[in-house]
Amino acid sequence: MISKIEIRESRPNDITGIEQLYVDSFPDEDLLPLVRELQDFGQGVISLVGIREKEIVGHISFTFCHVEGGKNRVALLGPLAVTPPLHKQGIGSTLVQMAFKHLENSKVGYVFVLGDPAYYSRFGFKAEDKVVTPYPLPTEWQGAWQSIRLCDAETPHEGKLSVPEPWRQIALWTS
Repeated sequence: MISKIEIRESRPNDITGIEQLYVDSFPDEDLLPLVRELQDFGQGVISLVGIREKEIVGHISFTFCHVEGGKNRVALLGPLAVTPPLHKQGIGSTLVQMAFKHLENSKVGYVFVLGDPAYYSRFGFKAEDKVVTPYPLPTEWQGAWQSIRLCDAETPHEGKLSVPEPWRQIALWTS
């Protein structure tokens, strides 16, 4: 585990460091438009950074959403990045766990993610089959759509996840 890592809510002056983190972590994907939109989305997003020696070494966002026809408050995890030289040192796990506490305090009962099941299963995420993504996923991604129940939340209503504007780009769900 990394020692001396500070986890805090991101601030407007963190954007340059956050953007560089995503360029370094995902050189084959252009996540910057999404990252920028989420940083500007205000109270609809929880955005946390991991700081080590005054440098941003990790970032995570959760966007508040709802399931069409349901009343429960849910969130979508993503994106999540850790500076590549510091992978496998607990930074991503620490960010996820701290964010879960923020979400529980915000009365969010369920979290959804489109990501690697081998990674996200360590936090308790399981394949999701009742709440569907805003756009159909490629067949090979079906196991990547997952959810986790936080606290004593009710099971979300079956239906489609309704996402805010930053997440309405079909390429985020299909490529």
